[in-house]
Formats: sequence, C-alpha cells, structure tokens
Amino acid sequence: MMLELKPFGRARRIIFSPLLADRYFLVGLILLLALTALALLAPWLTAHSPDDMDLYAIEAPPDADHLLGTDEIGRDVFSRLLYGGRVSILVALAAVFFQAVIGVSLGCIAGYKRGLADTLVMRVTDIIMCFPFYALAITLAAILGASSWNVILIIGVLHWTGIARLVRAELLSLRESGYVQAARAMGVGGITIVFRHLLRNAYAPLIVNLTLAVANAILSEAALSFIGLGVKQPQPSWGNMLAAAQSIRVIDYEWWLWIPPGLTIVLMVLAINFIGEGLSRVLNPRPAIPVKDIYTH
Repeated sequence: MMLELKPFGRARRIIFSPLLADRYFLVGLILLLALTALALLAPWLTAHSPDDMDLYAIEAPPDADHLLGTDEIGRDVFSRLLYGGRVSILVALAAVFFQAVIGVSLGCIAGYKRGLADTLVMRVTDIIMCFPFYALAITLAAILGASSWNVILIIGVLHWTGIARLVRAELLSLRESGYVQAARAMGVGGITIVFRHLLRNAYAPLIVNLTLAVANAILSEAALSFIGLGVKQPQPSWGNMLAAAQSIRVIDYEWWLWIPPGLTIVLMVLAINFIGEGLSRVLNPRPAIPVKDIYTH
C-alpha cells in the first residue's frame, strides 16, 4: 500500500532541503543555536550570579574561578555575558515582533485600501525615514528613560517603516490577481482576503526582512545600552558590558572586559545575516544572468 504525500509535506521538503544544502544557512544556524543555548543554559554553565561582587578580585584577569575575569566591581564577566545574551536576544525579538505588528498592519491598510489611507501611511513612513534612526532613538530614550521596555518601544516605533513599505508593495502587486477578484466576487471580506490570501502569498520577502531585522535590533540595543540609554545596570546586556571599554586603559590592558561581548555581538549578527541570506536564496530565487548577457545588454 502506497502512502500519498500530502501537499504540505511536499512544500516543506521543497523549502527545507535547499536550506539544509546551503552552507551559509547551516553555519548561521549552528552559530545561532550555540549562542542561544549558552544564554538559555546560563544557570547551569556558570557558578556565579551576574550580580555577585568579589571585592578581592576587582578587574582580575581570567583564571580557573572566573573564566573571563571580573569587571570594575568584581562581577564575573562570563556569567554576565551569558545572562546578558538572554536580555539582548529577548529585547531584539520583542522589538521585532512589535515593529512587525505595526509594519504589517499599516502596510496591509496602505496596500489593500489604497487612496487616502495609502497616502497617509506613506507620508508618515517618509517622515520617519527622513530622520536618522539614532538621532530619534537617543531623543526618545532621553525622554522616556533607560530601560529594556523603552528600548523595545523605541526600536519598534522607529523600525516598522521598512516592513510597511515591503508589505504595501507586495499587496499592490497581488491585489489585482484573479484569485483575489474571485474572492471579492464571492463576497469575501477585505480582512479575510488580506490575511488568508494576500499575506500568505507575500510571506517569503517578509520572513527574510524580519530575520534581518533581528540582527538590526541587536545592534540597536547594543548601541543604546553602550551610551547608557538602553538596558540599565545592574541588569546585564552585551551593549552595557561594552560600555566598560570606553577608557583607553581598559582597551589596552583589560581585553576580557570588551572582546567577549563585542565578539559575541559580531557572531550573533553574522549568524542571523547568514540565515537571512540562506532564506533569501530559497524563498526568493533569482535566475542567474550568464556572463555573456551582462556584456551584451
């Protein structure tokens, strides 16, 4: 008796088989899983609390007790690095979720309704995109104060514009399709058409964009925390750990205070970008242009 392959299973194989064959995606996935596992397993991987101070080992170099040394008030750097990963990753994911809700909602309104709604949404988008992100982010952080929730709010409010423009463009190209016109003729409501038909056919570029947005959110949180307007001490994050490297003495003689968090940020962003590159190749394949055609056109 032969088993029939379900369409969903076939689609899943079509998507995941090329992904697993992509070297960039595999490297990014391994790096991401390793860094996430270190953050999640922090209580079992370190014997020190991130807030415990050892006054007899202030700014001590790495040894058997403190694998990555201690900071300026005797806190274990390895412990703070692992626990800080939890904070940085959660802040980034929450910020991307927030900006996805705003961007997808406004992009759907602009792309499906068009007319006045499209004009208003796009003008607001253009106004926000006219200003440098960090200029607005620093202003809002100074007004609202430094905290994890405020960082999530700031990144979400200021970074939704790219997602909104992407969703709008996809819906504008899909809204006149035959299946959409058939759904309208059958009396299907606009919300149902958008979420059950249009967004389901525009998920590929949206997933790639949201994946890369996580890396951007990690960098934004690190930058705001570095200047004291992000995650507040004593709560650790990779950004406020880097704040200890603002003195020349630390950069020259105390490498364990800034190289581990800086390298972790680089690896995390690199891993997410590799995953985004792999997803882009599989979900948005572009036919290669032969070399001879490049020079003949």
